[in-house]
Amino acid sequence: MTEQQDLAEGLVGRPLIAPSNTAAATWALFLGLALVMAGNGLQGSLLGIRAEAEGFGLAVSGVVMACYFAGFFAGSLYSAHVLKSVGHIRVFAALASTASSAVLIHAVWINPISWGFMRFVFGLCMAGLYVVVESWLNELADNSTRGRLLSVYMVVTMVGVSAGQFLLNVADTNGFSLFILSSVLVSLSLVPISLSATSAPPISTPAKVTIKELWAAAPTGSLTSFFVGAASGTLLGIGAVYGAAVGMPDSRIALFMTAPMIGAIVGQMPIGWVSDRVSRRAVILVVALAAGLAALAPLTVATSSNLVLVAMFLLGATLFPAYSLGIAYTQDWLRPEQVLGASGSLVRINGTGAVLGPLVAAGLMAIVGPHLFFWVIAGSCGFIAIHVGYRVMVAEAPPEERKVRFIPFPTRGSSMAATLLPRKNRLITPLPTPAKPKPETPEPESPETIA
Repeated sequence: MTEQQDLAEGLVGRPLIAPSNTAAATWALFLGLALVMAGNGLQGSLLGIRAEAEGFGLAVSGVVMACYFAGFFAGSLYSAHVLKSVGHIRVFAALASTASSAVLIHAVWINPISWGFMRFVFGLCMAGLYVVVESWLNELADNSTRGRLLSVYMVVTMVGVSAGQFLLNVADTNGFSLFILSSVLVSLSLVPISLSATSAPPISTPAKVTIKELWAAAPTGSLTSFFVGAASGTLLGIGAVYGAAVGMPDSRIALFMTAPMIGAIVGQMPIGWVSDRVSRRAVILVVALAAGLAALAPLTVATSSNLVLVAMFLLGATLFPAYSLGIAYTQDWLRPEQVLGASGSLVRINGTGAVLGPLVAAGLMAIVGPHLFFWVIAGSCGFIAIHVGYRVMVAEAPPEERKVRFIPFPTRGSSMAATLLPRKNRLITPLPTPAKPKPETPEPESPETIA
């Protein structure tokens, strides 16, 4: 056998990126994720614009867009079970192909029913793709890199969505080209994933913490996660519908939807740094109030004003970090073994809010007017502020020594993203419990009384 034949046989079956090359495999996953998010961001805004152009109406358009979050919620519940029996690469390939096909079907059958069903299918596939990437990153990470990988994961998802918004400008939104481009981007995500490894890591799912247990331990974290989900679901789900309804050109809608994504990237670390050093509840209160005011600010100026984009930037810089703050504050109250399960439950609570937010906003927009888009976001932030303000007055904060380090958490990650949280054993100080009153004992009777 010749030397060339030996070399050829040795290369057969080997991945181009060796499994031992952790850095290369990690960035291959991030590249695949970025391509998926770019296709997702492009498709979401494109459908919002086209739904308005096709005359679906605000209420119907809102239902269509909310179907994505319903599919995502369902997919995040069952994807891990499929992974255990099929494997990462096959699941990723199947879901990416299905999602790519769903994008093209939108261009073939233009009616609310088919679009709503395809949005559900696309959301289902996206949840599965997230689970694949997150579980793979969990396997590649060690405890010293988990927090950094989770931060990079958040940035990559935001940058990918932002890039997808700008692609609205490369072709006419009334044609087929942008649907094809979105489909191609999702399909291309298969390339780096397929080249990264030949074997898949084992699946590990965190033990569940029930909603009742979570609410008993940290109601502030649960409520914050729900209303951030409602606000962010409204913003991402029907922001483009609002822009089209008020007559924004496509290039303006792209900026309108990108500004909060950039704000989310910029705002996470400064807000997190402050929350590690002062009262975390106070930071959540201030951030929620700031997000509510930023959401209402565009109503005071013309839609063509650049101040609208500034307000959207500030909205993203305060709204999205509130979710990470809620998760961090919940961890402050939990034992180390509860953190992963509780964080996964918070993700599901956030997903429930993301389904309901666009539905409520679209219905109100159809009845009252498009400006209710901002009022729903501001109202969601207001509920957080009211609740936190009440809890500050009636309940003690956890002891300072229990505070965990703030880690940016992706707003649209699946519950599997919780496995990327750092797993450090910390000294747990028992939480203060109210002293129980001692039972009263009768005093002995005096001799005079007995006599």
